[in-house]
Amino acid sequence: MAPYNIRPSPLGIIIIVLCVGSGVIYLLKGRSHSASTQQSVSVRELLSVAIDLSRQAGRRVKEIREDDQLFEKSKGKTLEGANDPLTFGDLESHRIITRGFSRTFPQVKLISEEHTDDANPEDSSTTANMFLPDLQNFGVSSVASERLTLWIDPLDATQEYTENLTQYVTVMVCIALDGEPLAGVIYKPFIDQTYWAWVGNGYSSNLKIKDNIVSSDENPSTRIIVSRSHAGKVKEIAVNSFGDNVEVIPAGGAGYKTLALFDGTADAYIHVNKEMGYMCR
Repeated sequence: MAPYNIRPSPLGIIIIVLCVGSGVIYLLKGRSHSASTQQSVSVRELLSVAIDLSRQAGRRVKEIREDDQLFEKSKGKTLEGANDPLTFGDLESHRIITRGFSRTFPQVKLISEEHTDDANPEDSSTTANMFLPDLQNFGVSSVASERLTLWIDPLDATQEYTENLTQYVTVMVCIALDGEPLAGVIYKPFIDQTYWAWVGNGYSSNLKIKDNIVSSDENPSTRIIVSRSHAGKVKEIAVNSFGDNVEVIPAGGAGYKTLALFDGTADAYIHVNKEMGYMCR
């Protein structure tokens, strides 16, 4: 019996090739989509960028204040009924930070206290250093990008900024993991000091950690730092919590008040209102 002489049809070959090609494309697309939605982010690099952008933004904030180019407007009233100002410094700091993160970590969700009408925030020359020397001794820790959120306060203590009380002004960035603080940066632009901390890893050398509130012969009272706008209300709360021997220190800016716990100015910080920007305190 003569062997079969099988001659594949050209049309059949084309169909087979198309089917195989479609399968390959489908697999590649599936892998690409999975990779894009499961991108890992180096926390060390993200914190490095947060520090660098905070410094860049803070220098711009300082420059605008020194040039007296604030172009102040009002956003309305705060919860305490005080004016809530907005300045050119707020907006410029916001632009620098948001554009910098858009270029370096576009996959990470970012929430800022301020907003601009920029149509293309990625179109900017803002760059940031992912490899600051201060962080290079820490191990590499990577997490999925969708678990991270960046919280930005581009210019904390805007009211004091308008009054030229620059000691209270800070730039703040918080990195949250699954809704909990993971790392944070506070930059004081008018004295060029950067403070940062990373849960479970370390903190900047200029932060002095205290274990608890202790009264001494030199400081017999408990020193409570509070917002300038509601010092009276907090005084009542502080007395109920710590007794009559309480000193209340009014100050501006959440960043400044937080750092006061580390530089010896205050023993505790009481804040009576819930606001967006302070989850890393």
